[in-house]
Amino acid sequence: MSSLDATIALFETLKKDFNTANPDLKKCGQHLATLKLNLTQLSFLQETTPKELLLTREILEIGAQWSIKAKDFPSFERYIAQLKTYYNDYSSALPASQRQYSLLGLNLLCLLSQNRIAEFHTELELIDPEHLDNIYIKHPLTVEQSLMEGSYNKVWNSKSNVPAEEYAFFMEILMGTIRNEIGSCSEKAYDRLPIADAATLLYFKTPQEVTTFALARGWTVQGNQIVFTQQQNLDVVIPAPKMIRNALGYARELERIV
Repeated sequence: MSSLDATIALFETLKKDFNTANPDLKKCGQHLATLKLNLTQLSFLQETTPKELLLTREILEIGAQWSIKAKDFPSFERYIAQLKTYYNDYSSALPASQRQYSLLGLNLLCLLSQNRIAEFHTELELIDPEHLDNIYIKHPLTVEQSLMEGSYNKVWNSKSNVPAEEYAFFMEILMGTIRNEIGSCSEKAYDRLPIADAATLLYFKTPQEVTTFALARGWTVQGNQIVFTQQQNLDVVIPAPKMIRNALGYARELERIV
């Protein structure tokens, strides 16, 4: 069996294992590691053919999906970075991928979930404007617009309206980012807050979730109240005499130059 045939056979095994109801992520990860090594060897042995390009693209797409299930952010970003070559540079040599916009949309949502807004817009510029209405792209666009408006209720509601199961993972991470933002504002705006009100404010369903979040941020829980730890206001001493002396010195130097 040739190296290419062995790679194709292992890829078929990976697809079968990964597409089960409860895939063995460790086993799939091992398959992916072996496949990437095989592909690297093939690229050195011979000129890459369209068949090999298509095989590589499909392996990378499953790798990106595997990364989400394995909750491996860096791995997901590496797979997406590699896939861009196949989606852009080889688009004319390969048939369109059914997974392309699903994965690109997931990448956009991944960036939003980490509050990487500038990178979000950079990636958005790389997508053909004709496909911005694609359901997978439109979802992160709508979420980003809601974030810019400060409409966190809309973001919360969009959790139940995701275009694919994988999107729910990043939506939950995004809600964690939003809760931290709300928490930072709350501890500056309030001295204390009832747990029931904090649950509503932070989009938690139970008091236990609020308590866990509060303790993680260093807040104090007293009965049914959250007491925010106030930072002490430090008096800022401005060295006025020194600043005046420096300003006069600069003025004298300018007079000499003129």
